[in-house]
Amino acid sequence: MALLEVEGIDVSYGSVQALRNVSLQVSAGERVALLGANGAGKTTTLRAISGLLAPTKGSIRFADAEIGGLPAHAVVGHGIAHGPEGRALFPTLSVEENLRFGFLPRRKTDPGKFAEQLEEVYEFFPRLFERRKQAAGTMSGGEQQMLVMARALMSAPKLLIMDELSLGLAPKIVSLLFEIIRSVNERGTAVLIVEQFVHMALANTDRAYVLAKGEVVLDGASKRLADSEELLASYLGGEAAPEPDVPKQSRRRPDARKRTATQPDDPSAPRDARQRRNGSTAGRSKKASKR
Repeated sequence: MALLEVEGIDVSYGSVQALRNVSLQVSAGERVALLGANGAGKTTTLRAISGLLAPTKGSIRFADAEIGGLPAHAVVGHGIAHGPEGRALFPTLSVEENLRFGFLPRRKTDPGKFAEQLEEVYEFFPRLFERRKQAAGTMSGGEQQMLVMARALMSAPKLLIMDELSLGLAPKIVSLLFEIIRSVNERGTAVLIVEQFVHMALANTDRAYVLAKGEVVLDGASKRLADSEELLASYLGGEAAPEPDVPKQSRRRPDARKRTATQPDDPSAPRDARQRRNGSTAGRSKKASKR
């Protein structure tokens, strides 16, 4: 039985429907990627799972308990920790004070475990130990992202959710964060991650789902999807964002360094994969001919 089961959820912002019949699963100890272009519904899906948004239809079950519609603090109590896009740290508080907030869901059930959990987190993030008395807002972007992940781990979650892990970070830091996620997963924590670098996400996960315009359009083993033209077509019309260097264990498509496209919004009506690929190629050809 899956640890997390999302079945046919719809989510709306007022009169605007953001998700339509979205279903996904994450098993215990599994690493799963959620991919898609800007505006596809990735962050909305994570927010619905973690209790920041309430689905208007469907079910979200975690460890065989219904959590759909529960407030975020109750979802954390079930064993889900969410590292949000944008970090949302307390910038004037120290690193250790931010980590203490991450332990709050356990303050009643495990009051004597704070020091033990803090030590475990510092094992993953020795840089944070060095910065433990420093105000979070004065650290670099990479150090702040480490703190976001570390704070989430302070609740000892069964499922760690990370939204846009690499956003705005240097390649060396991104590779380090993926190595840390691998180590966390090896200790038994399941991972659900949204990541802009498609091939890096696929190289560091077991399975993946692809969202387009609020719907799941593709899913399967990450290794299979990494070689799927349909995946590339579903993600930015066949063009992925440029990727940083990845850990040695990760796989990279031979032409990944050649891609330089950014992630534009895609407000156009759905088209099939071949049309999107051809349209993207034709657009580049016209620009080249004008030069």
